[in-house]
Amino acid sequence: MAKLSIKGLIESALSFGRTLDSDYPPLQQFFVVMEHCLKHGLKVRKSFLSYNKTIWGPLELVEKLYPEAEEIAASVRDLPGLKTPLGRARAWLRLALMQKKMADYLRCLIIQRDLLSEFYEYHALMMEEEGAVIVGLLVGLNVIDANLCVKGEDLDSQVGVIDFSMYLKSDDDIGGKERNVQIAAILDQKNYVEELNRQLNSTVNSLHARVDSLEKSNTKLIEELAIAKNNIIKLQEENHQLRSENTLILMKTQHHLEVTKVDVEAELQTYKHSRQGLDEMYNEARRQLREESQLRQDMENELMVQVSMKHEIELAMKLLEKDIHEKQDTLIGLRQQLDEVKAINMEMYQKLQVTEDAMKEKNEIISRLEDKTNQINATMKQLEQRLQQAEKAQMEAENEDEKLQEEYVNKSERLQNEFSQKEKQLLQLETDLKIEKEWRQTLEDDLQKEKETISQLRIETQEIINLKKEFLKLQEKNKQLKRICQDQEAALQELASKLSESKLKIEDIKEANKALQGQVWLKDKEATHCKLCEKEFSLSKRKHHCRNCGEIFCNACSDNELPLPSSPKPVRVCDSCHAILIQRYCVSHK
Repeated sequence: MAKLSIKGLIESALSFGRTLDSDYPPLQQFFVVMEHCLKHGLKVRKSFLSYNKTIWGPLELVEKLYPEAEEIAASVRDLPGLKTPLGRARAWLRLALMQKKMADYLRCLIIQRDLLSEFYEYHALMMEEEGAVIVGLLVGLNVIDANLCVKGEDLDSQVGVIDFSMYLKSDDDIGGKERNVQIAAILDQKNYVEELNRQLNSTVNSLHARVDSLEKSNTKLIEELAIAKNNIIKLQEENHQLRSENTLILMKTQHHLEVTKVDVEAELQTYKHSRQGLDEMYNEARRQLREESQLRQDMENELMVQVSMKHEIELAMKLLEKDIHEKQDTLIGLRQQLDEVKAINMEMYQKLQVTEDAMKEKNEIISRLEDKTNQINATMKQLEQRLQQAEKAQMEAENEDEKLQEEYVNKSERLQNEFSQKEKQLLQLETDLKIEKEWRQTLEDDLQKEKETISQLRIETQEIINLKKEFLKLQEKNKQLKRICQDQEAALQELASKLSESKLKIEDIKEANKALQGQVWLKDKEATHCKLCEKEFSLSKRKHHCRNCGEIFCNACSDNELPLPSSPKPVRVCDSCHAILIQRYCVSHK
């Protein structure tokens, strides 16, 4: 039904006229169908009095996803006649259609399915692929211009009923297809031109923003230059003042020097007359002073040399004493460490020797015990043989048997006592072996700990080497980043030069547009010859109007072509102003 309503609305609008009012029946049916599509699979929300099921919730999300929709949402909330959420949703749909952005707003909703899942079931139309199809069909409504009055209309109490009789085919529809095709081609060209204008407006706005930023930076630089110039002027004035003051001071000092010179010359003349008699006495005293001062100077020089030598000797002695003390301390520490190491080695060596001797002694004792046990076993076997012989001879001589039994009992007691003593000795030896094994285990544990410390030190040295390598790598990266920064600064300078060039080009385009604004569209009847080749128009040479400058060319002269997305044939372009030319015959498209 959405497909049928959108298709019927576009066809009826093309036949009726592109500007539609709110009383237009296909437009009303379109809003009813859209309301049903948005209500499909909507989750029921509980309220205080009853269960609520409205489409205003998901439509209210659009202003968060699409910033341009904030104006619609604010105007819908400010409408005085709307009381229910359903009425606000209906007003929102009408305003979106008038803005020609209903498809864009719903596309933003469909993309965010995680947010839609709060309002719709998983089987809802907006959650499935059919929702994307409907959004694609809504793009075709940008052809229609709607002029709807939302303020005085009662949107809360409207009943949404679909009228299926409007979508049944009739004979009149078949006859109007050709006319609709022609109108659709013109509308496609109009939409294409509008899209081009939008893109050009966006590029012009971006260039204006860049130009404004550059102008601001230029104004700042100009202000800084003016401040610097003012500072330079002030410094120059101060320099001039200082120079003038310096010249005044020089003049005063020269005058003072001339006065003093005259006074000094007069005093010298009087002094010369009075000093002639005293020169001889002064010369003799001066000679004596020179001789005495020379002797004194020699003595002082010798004293200074001796004092300096003494100080140097004392400093050298102090330094030598310090070095000797430090070396003695280090030697004492090293000797102590050597003694400790030697003592530890001797202790370890002695312990090893003691343990080896004990092991040897215990091995000898064990071998002796084994020999003794073998002897005891042999004696036991001999005694058993003797017992067997005694049993045989028992019948022969009972008296001898009794004597032998007494002797055997005594010997067996002795042997048992000896066996118990040897068992005790074996237990003692076993305890000694256990102690020695434990001592040996402790020594092995100490060796294992020392090996572990050595391995840890090796690991730490390896980590230090790795850290050095990483440091070198980081230095290389720093150099690379510095190079990249320099390259980026050069690129920024190039972009600034290009922006200045683009600003000049924009000004040239503005001047060209101002020059073309005063031109008038030529009438079709008045234009009989091409302006460029001056040949008469015919079927082979068709007329092409420039909608910007109003001039008329033939299709042979207007060689500039531009591809149109909705038409397989390219669009002709004006040679003078590069605007699209309108053909005077039907263009087949789609």
